[in-house]
Amino acid sequence: MKAMNRSPQQKKYKCVAKVGNEKFVKYRLSDLISFANFLDREWKDWRWFNVYDKQTGEQLANYTRNNRPPRKHI
Repeated sequence: MKAMNRSPQQKKYKCVAKVGNEKFVKYRLSDLISFANFLDREWKDWRWFNVYDKQTGEQLANYTRNNRPPRKHI
């Protein structure tokens, strides 16, 4: 079987989003714009999300409904 060509390693993030008044959800992802759109569809009452480096756990950014990510990657 022929080995599959893999695209260059995509950046991976862990994101914690506040949805509603008291609920938090956590996701692993690689595209911040798609994630904000996903939150719009699935969690209509989302308020903000923090972005962390998957490997180090360092916080990289935070976004709100009105301050959305300008690019797919940080």
